[in-house]
Amino acid sequence: MPAVPASVPAVEPSPWRLCVAPMLDWTDRHCRHFHRLLSKHARLYTEMVTTGALLHGDQPRHLDFGDEEHPVALQLGGSEPSDLAACAKLAERWGYDEVNLNCGCPSPRVQRGAFGACLMNEPALVADAVKAMRDAVSLPVTVKHRIGLGKDESYAFVRDFVGTVAAAGCEVFIVHARNAWLEGLSPKENRDIPPLRYEVAHRLKAEFPALTIVVNGGIAGDEAIAAQLAHVDGVMVGRAAYHEPWTLATWDERFFGEPAPAQDRAAVELAMVRYMERQAAAGVPWAHVARHMLGLWNGEAGARRWRQVWSDHRLKGEPAAVVHALAQRPARVAAEQGVPAA
Repeated sequence: MPAVPASVPAVEPSPWRLCVAPMLDWTDRHCRHFHRLLSKHARLYTEMVTTGALLHGDQPRHLDFGDEEHPVALQLGGSEPSDLAACAKLAERWGYDEVNLNCGCPSPRVQRGAFGACLMNEPALVADAVKAMRDAVSLPVTVKHRIGLGKDESYAFVRDFVGTVAAAGCEVFIVHARNAWLEGLSPKENRDIPPLRYEVAHRLKAEFPALTIVVNGGIAGDEAIAAQLAHVDGVMVGRAAYHEPWTLATWDERFFGEPAPAQDRAAVELAMVRYMERQAAAGVPWAHVARHMLGLWNGEAGARRWRQVWSDHRLKGEPAAVVHALAQRPARVAAEQGVPAA
């Protein structure tokens, strides 16, 4: 029997061992299809969808996804337990593998709706919401949250939040290891300025060993992932997975002990072109899909020229296969001429 790579546990890995974060305007169904070509085992998340959008809007537009996306989770934004329970039922009906409650988004729009990171100030309400969802569905109900609010870095705040919500039946906590500053910082600044404190997530795992603790925030590269997995059950990668998607291609082999599904970038690009053609037949412009794969060739010679072709608005009326062929020429020429990677 071949030796198991050191990064892969001898026991069955947690279903949350590697996750791609929910990212607004990014992790739509086309992005998730792309990521699934790179890793069969990473857990994928939708963009945050508000309860109002689901209960009063176009449900298929928000909820439809491809069978190949499993395991896939629906992230909800909301605070009313009955509304969240109703949306959890929709998630179960659509076939999702998990419902995740957003308790970490600090944006002003979300604050006006009194959900997201604001909910960390109301752990009893979050507990009620978790219980309502768990009573409504058989799916795992999970929570994604910050480690604190504002400049208060006391461990007791997040410990008590997790303890209260866990008592309502939540068994999986995705811990964005930064505080959320609800005033004075933009959402983008909230992803960079509050300091990362991974040790808080590690301490939560030590204090609540029966819970599944997944750490999130600023983690990039296999070595950084492996270092975190020495302390917690799982790692959620956000911007690094989106901007450097080829990094996902190593995950299955290294962290799950399974063969990598993607052997080379060209095969992934061609698979995406075929997907674009199927989507075009359903009325989806290929540009809506292609934007998610623009980081595929990062680090390779000719990557900049390749991106320029796929991003050229003048080509949007052409079939995806034609654009694909055009993209190969400048990339190939650049590689032959030794143009630096970009």
